[in-house]
Amino acid sequence: MQLTRRDAILMGVGAALMAGIPLSAAAAATGDEAIAAFTGGAEVGEGDITLTAPEIAENGNTVPIEVSSDSAVEIMVLALGNPTPAVATFKFGPLAASRAASTRIRLAGTQDVIAIAKLQDGSFVKASTTVKVTIGGCGG
Repeated sequence: MQLTRRDAILMGVGAALMAGIPLSAAAAATGDEAIAAFTGGAEVGEGDITLTAPEIAENGNTVPIEVSSDSAVEIMVLALGNPTPAVATFKFGPLAASRAASTRIRLAGTQDVIAIAKLQDGSFVKASTTVKVTIGGCGG
């Protein structure tokens, strides 16, 4: 492959644009900011969401969690004690057979894990649990 001057200029402009665009998840530094960005400031209630996580995790590097909701279109998971609280956001389409997700997350220590679901009617509900970590996952 031959690199032309035009290709080099386009690659330089692309790199400059990528460096200047902040990612929305990275821009939300705290859990409260991430929640406000996800909900748009709407009130978050309790209801149709289930968060399953172990009460005690021996190793914070791989903590299994599951989230589910019957009517969610999006579910955001936060680990409030981590340096970057945003863990994941799962989106479900109208034809989704199951509105559930499971993954393994890294926890820096004992902390609260929160899941917030945006329901089909536009309302928000949350579930939270405290996970006790005996060995830290982020450098511990």
